[in-house]
Amino acid sequence: MSDQSKNTKLSRRLFLGGTAAAAGALAAPALAQQGPETTQGEQEVTEVVRRNISSFRSLDWRPYFSSTAGGAILVDTTSRALHFWSSDQSIYKLYPTSVPLSEDLTRLGRTSVIRKVEGPTWAPTPSMKKRNPEWPDFVGAGPDNPLGTHALYLSWTYYRIHGTHDTRKIGRKSSNGCIGLYNEHIAELYGLVGNGAQVLLI
Repeated sequence: MSDQSKNTKLSRRLFLGGTAAAAGALAAPALAQQGPETTQGEQEVTEVVRRNISSFRSLDWRPYFSSTAGGAILVDTTSRALHFWSSDQSIYKLYPTSVPLSEDLTRLGRTSVIRKVEGPTWAPTPSMKKRNPEWPDFVGAGPDNPLGTHALYLSWTYYRIHGTHDTRKIGRKSSNGCIGLYNEHIAELYGLVGNGAQVLLI
């Protein structure tokens, strides 16, 4: 292998690693017990739940929303969990998440889903590019994309709820402000949430 090929592969690994670090009794989803047929994702979810067992729990929507009209998403950045209630409250989901790296990257309060994208593209924000000038200006949909397979765009500029191809991020402070989920979880949530859904980050 030539030195140039080695450098190219090394640069790609460094970018992906940096993105993962910086981009960075349940009701549902049902978590399978670890066994011969348990997938890696399920094992990792179980490990996240075990770490957060004291705070990763089902919640009632009423302390946080006046109604669930249009669907409601609560992101608890302390327990690193996302809660979803359907408009008629017949569906409740609870997912482990990644959260922002630091307080200055964390935005709390009320917003809403304004756009849904399957196979999102990604570009670093101006502040990300300033901190990491070696990052690419644009990444298309696919396994190298930090937004995973699906993204819910919020009314706050640059903020999203999205998937991730790097499952090590989940359950950790690892993003630049966005909320990350396992790809299988964001795919499920994507199918349940419509534009206009309420979102509250606490």
